[in-house]
Amino acid sequence: MTIRASIRNFFDIVSETLRYLQSESAEAGPEYSTLVKYILMDAVKARASDIHIEPWESTLVVRIRLNGVLTELVHLPLEYMEKISGRFKVLANLVTYQAGLPQEGHVPADPELGGVEQRISIFPTVRGEKIVVRIFDPTNRSFDLASLGFDDDVLQLFVKLLIKPSGLILLTGPTGSGKTTAIYSALYTLVQRAGSTMSIATVEDPVEFNLPMVAQAQVNLAQEFTYPRALRSLMRQDPQVIMVGEIRDPETAAIAVQAGLTGHLVISTIHSGSTAGVFARLMNMEIEPFLLASSVSGVLGVRLIRKNCTYCAMPYEPDPAYLKLVPLVERDTAEFRRGAGCEQCLNTGFSGRYSVSEMLVVNQPFREAVVDKVPTRALQQVAIDHGMITMWRRGLNRVLSGQTTLEEILRVISVDEI
Repeated sequence: MTIRASIRNFFDIVSETLRYLQSESAEAGPEYSTLVKYILMDAVKARASDIHIEPWESTLVVRIRLNGVLTELVHLPLEYMEKISGRFKVLANLVTYQAGLPQEGHVPADPELGGVEQRISIFPTVRGEKIVVRIFDPTNRSFDLASLGFDDDVLQLFVKLLIKPSGLILLTGPTGSGKTTAIYSALYTLVQRAGSTMSIATVEDPVEFNLPMVAQAQVNLAQEFTYPRALRSLMRQDPQVIMVGEIRDPETAAIAVQAGLTGHLVISTIHSGSTAGVFARLMNMEIEPFLLASSVSGVLGVRLIRKNCTYCAMPYEPDPAYLKLVPLVERDTAEFRRGAGCEQCLNTGFSGRYSVSEMLVVNQPFREAVVDKVPTRALQQVAIDHGMITMWRRGLNRVLSGQTTLEEILRVISVDEI
């Protein structure tokens, strides 16, 4: 039986959505508010991070994201699409009669769903509207840096950068890799250390969680409240720590770099293929290399990988093509393990996730290489030569000790990063 089929069978047994669809009350035509409620209940019960409701060729498929991977929950008749979309629009206070334009909204915490909040995005496609619901569970979100799964040396280096009075700390990684959680945890750590003696402010898009003793602002493009405008104003608010949700454009980058040079601790995210690639990205935004060398104190690359289920993990032999990526001297002593699938892990073989990271601390040799505009590959090598352990190496260590699979590491870390 395939993993996908096993998951579907699992939900055949426990799914509130399927139970409702099979009930007599739904035979004559479902009550769509109840159907949507059960879809949300199933997703929350499974600890999903997102719900995808999308019209396919002949069905309206409902998928949930479990540990970063989409899993089919149920297929509904296509004719349900308009009513389900309408119900979500009502929940998020969106325009119900508008179907040709994207819409986004927020649903406050619902006690009936365990207190989770929802961010709803509706996008028009040629087959109809696609609905994606991001689920935020405040009770299931920890902002303790020590609980994020960083290796001890990475955690120590990150905290060491955080206690510096100034500089720019950047986090990089794809969407859903844990950057926001890491930044919130960093701010929470600063609040715990300094209490009311430190002024901390953020500019985000959107604000995902309210942090104690932190002034959080949300950009609003409709009112021209952009990242650059917010940051320029914020600099006159006497902040000591500034968090910028994302560096997207040259103007935001320039202000963030300048703030890091003028006595502020700035923490932000930026999309890049690697930690060393962040510097090339910023140079492409017309930031001078000598400014980068002086302002950036460190770059943390993060990914999330699924843990093997401790209940059903067993020895296995990785694919020979993948096995070639493991150094020959380490293959004989490796404990390759993979989850077979059980009720504890919803028959996926995985339960929970680890953080795999790469901490690049900017030291004097690295600064000189940045000023000399050394290519990204060479920059990466400079960092490695001075003690940086790559993300691939850290991930491989988890594979060799049986914590996850080789295939899982390669799903998250591209071959170019090896």
